[in-house]
Amino acid sequence: MHEHWMSIYEYAELTNMEVDAVEALIVRGKLTTIVEEDVVLIDPSQSMGDLVPATLTQMRASHADVTMGASFVEKTIGTIINLHEKVLSAKEETIESIKNENLFLKEALASLQELYDEDRQTIAVLTEQLKLSGQEVEFMRRKYKLMWGKTIEEHAAQ
Repeated sequence: MHEHWMSIYEYAELTNMEVDAVEALIVRGKLTTIVEEDVVLIDPSQSMGDLVPATLTQMRASHADVTMGASFVEKTIGTIINLHEKVLSAKEETIESIKNENLFLKEALASLQELYDEDRQTIAVLTEQLKLSGQEVEFMRRKYKLMWGKTIEEHAAQ
């Protein structure tokens, strides 16, 4: 039955008020309370209407307050507009720097691609030279075998 009721301390924490201030509101009758087992419980849903005025007619403001409020609103709007312009300027600078970075990365990638292509061509040339060197070594081995083979046969025959 008392699910939405809360202690003074919970209410003070929820409303960011001091416990003494909450107790003062209870004494003035601004908060709906019950006492259960020596604990004072507050009904926050019933009490908010008394603490927060429902309409502007309940609030009293002098002409000076309204004028000061208008000036404050104008200054606030001006500040917001200035901040918005700064944000847009920073956004444009960020976009421009990202475009420059992308251009740099594209150029770097193209340069790496060129180096890769040159390396592939170098590898192809070196592979061909290795093949030719292998053929030359095979030729020299056959020549050596023929030349020394005869000498070994003559030496064995003697």
